[in-house]
Amino acid sequence: MQKQQQNFFHLHLISDSTGETLLAAGRAAAAQYKNARAIEHIYPLIRTEKNLEKVFAGIEEEPGIILYTMVDQKLARRLDEWCAAAGLPSVNVLEPVLTVFQAYLGTPAGRRVGAQHVLDSDYFRRIDALNFTMEHDDGNLPHEVEQADIILVGISRTSKTPTSIYLANRGIKTANVPIVPGVPLPDALIAAKGPLIVGLIASAERISQVRQNRELGTDFGDSVDTYIDKTSIAAELAYARQLCHRHGWPVIDVTRRSIEETAAAILDLRKKRRTGGTYGS
Repeated sequence: MQKQQQNFFHLHLISDSTGETLLAAGRAAAAQYKNARAIEHIYPLIRTEKNLEKVFAGIEEEPGIILYTMVDQKLARRLDEWCAAAGLPSVNVLEPVLTVFQAYLGTPAGRRVGAQHVLDSDYFRRIDALNFTMEHDDGNLPHEVEQADIILVGISRTSKTPTSIYLANRGIKTANVPIVPGVPLPDALIAAKGPLIVGLIASAERISQVRQNRELGTDFGDSVDTYIDKTSIAAELAYARQLCHRHGWPVIDVTRRSIEETAAAILDLRKKRRTGGTYGS
């Protein structure tokens, strides 16, 4: 069967703030087209006509789809008019959402640039969670794990650190502790009652591939060949499963999950725990 050719297109993301909202929206849409890949051009902090003229110059060189978020309606109209004249599609990503909010709440939006990044209590809670998470990565400061909201456990290369950081950006203090055959888990982890403890696993094949792609030494003092050997990894996974089963910790298989999907599953477990529900299989 002939492999379909990969097509590329330019995706211009224009924002009066950081561009994070656009990046997420653009990638979510582009992911639906497996044979087309977006070449992303990000223009953050576009707040003046002069800024916008520089954007136009960039788009003229490499035309494509334009997504934008600008609360200044004058700049938004200028961008729409320019795109229409150039024959290029443009979408104000936030406008349909603001229209729904306005209709439901009965009042227009305040049109504040970067309002989602205000330095409020939630912002500082996220910073606090991120600091905690970085300090408690890879089993560091094990005597403090009771202070965590969530603790992730698993063998090497089961996405513990990136998942922890993602959760921290949601304001959730997350520690992660490696499971190493023959090495006892910290007493404070076994005794922890407050945090939700979740085991992360993956297929031996995926873990082997990830380990091979990382220019790191082994975690166990064994040879690199043992570190990436699928049979050895399967034994590590079996050991991790047994530990989680023994302590009643739910397990999530991350083999086919993105970091975002893994985090969503963990948050669902946390919600069920708070409401007295069961974890399920």
